[in-house]
Amino acid sequence: MTNRKENTTNNINRNFLSDCNLTYAVQLMGGRWKLPILIRLSNGKKRFGELKRIIPNITERMLTLQLRELERDGLVIRTVYHEVPPRVEYELTPVSSALIPICLQLDDWGAKHKDVHLGISSTLIP
Repeated sequence: MTNRKENTTNNINRNFLSDCNLTYAVQLMGGRWKLPILIRLSNGKKRFGELKRIIPNITERMLTLQLRELERDGLVIRTVYHEVPPRVEYELTPVSSALIPICLQLDDWGAKHKDVHLGISSTLIP
């Protein structure tokens, strides 16, 4: 494992940007698939296979990586049931549940922007 230099421009910028609340929030939700995952979990607990089925075009690897990051960041709870076959469920934390209305507003804004500037109608929520 390599050591990171503390005084590099990249490291200084990373520390500076993490002090900004807005940038911090955007970094937590950043990534192509995190918002669709959070929106799908807003309707209740889901198993991995369910999420894979209801989020079009996401690969198993990407879903796994994004769920791990969301769990690490305290936005998703992963519950493992010790039974045969093993069962794992994912659900929103109270903190991420508070994000859902914001995500829906962002979805509305995106739809309006796309319609005005690109002439395309689409939505995050099917």
